[in-house]
Amino acid sequence: MQEAMRDLSSCSRWRFSDAEGTGVKGMEKVKVLLVDDEQEFITALSERLQIRGIDVRLAFDGEQGLRLVQDQQPDIMVLDLKMPGIDGMEVLRRVVRSHPEIRVVMLTGHGSEKDRQEAMRTGAYAYLQKPVQLDQLMEVIRRPGSETKKRG
Repeated sequence: MQEAMRDLSSCSRWRFSDAEGTGVKGMEKVKVLLVDDEQEFITALSERLQIRGIDVRLAFDGEQGLRLVQDQQPDIMVLDLKMPGIDGMEVLRRVVRSHPEIRVVMLTGHGSEKDRQEAMRTGAYAYLQKPVQLDQLMEVIRRPGSETKKRG
């Protein structure tokens, strides 16, 4: 897997930038659900987050993501916009409706400004573009829950 991570980190679409240090103090209990149909990408991202003390679960499509929301009740969901089956925008709508306490971070390589506006209006906590810098994603994950947007 180390080879795969090196290969992925050199790919412009899957470029990660390591945050300083080997872990995030006090982050051991944060549960993050990664939902993306690009399995190699989220597997590599998962390993990078786990190194930093984040408890990570993976889902490879929207349906599986929704099931894991029910079973695992993550603190944060990092969600791809464009996926086969139930797309990220529909998953976002359902999660905001059923679990408004979960912070949903949209992470996409295919989104438009219109998609960003719709996601934020629907209740996304943040909207990030691929390739994501790992320190940028960690900054969003580190934000205290008290800063979560109030969702009607």
